Amino acid sequence: MAANREWSAILDATFSRPSVFDRIVRNWVYGGFLGGILLAALTPVLARQWPSWLTAVWLLLPLYMVHQYEEFDDDRFLRFVKERIGKGKGLLSHSAVFVLNVFGVWGILGVAFWLAATVRPGLGLMAVYLVLVNALVHIMAALVLRVYNPGLLTAVLGFAPLGVWGWLKLQAAGASGRDHALGLALGVGAHLVILGYSRAHLLRQRQIAAS
Repeated sequence: MAANREWSAILDATFSRPSVFDRIVRNWVYGGFLGGILLAALTPVLARQWPSWLTAVWLLLPLYMVHQYEEFDDDRFLRFVKERIGKGKGLLSHSAVFVLNVFGVWGILGVAFWLAATVRPGLGLMAVYLVLVNALVHIMAALVLRVYNPGLLTAVLGFAPLGVWGWLKLQAAGASGRDHALGLALGVGAHLVILGYSRAHLLRQRQIAAS
């Protein structure tokens, strides 16, 4: 009987804890931050024979990982959005943040680098416009709200200069008007998806509260 109770206690403790996936969803930003530092540190070796425009596209990935740490460490961005924009109501969940940033942001940056390297340089503008639009959003939010928002420092000090440098390098490498249109549409569209999700999440919360 004592042995059965002991095993029962072990099983209860095991299955009452958050799952591995739940822990990844809540802590992905720390792995991303460390991974970003590693990717940046390896760049001098990996990019020795790359053209400068490809290096510029590549560097946007580790920079974005560091930017995400400034945003989401200790749930800074979620609290900021809840307090400043949602008026006390959460607009983003941890799972939404995970999907949007890992599959969305990392996915776009990875695909942009791959396409720029294997198809044509101008497709790297998908990554460039993603970070430039993000930098603009952070700067506009700071001007409108007159307060620091999580991610602002890396957006201003990192995204703006590296994004402009990448834009100039890809333009010199032969980026077409179609490449610019695609990159801009993707950069704006990605942020509209976040805005649309936040609005839908807020509406659901209001419906639940009213029912």
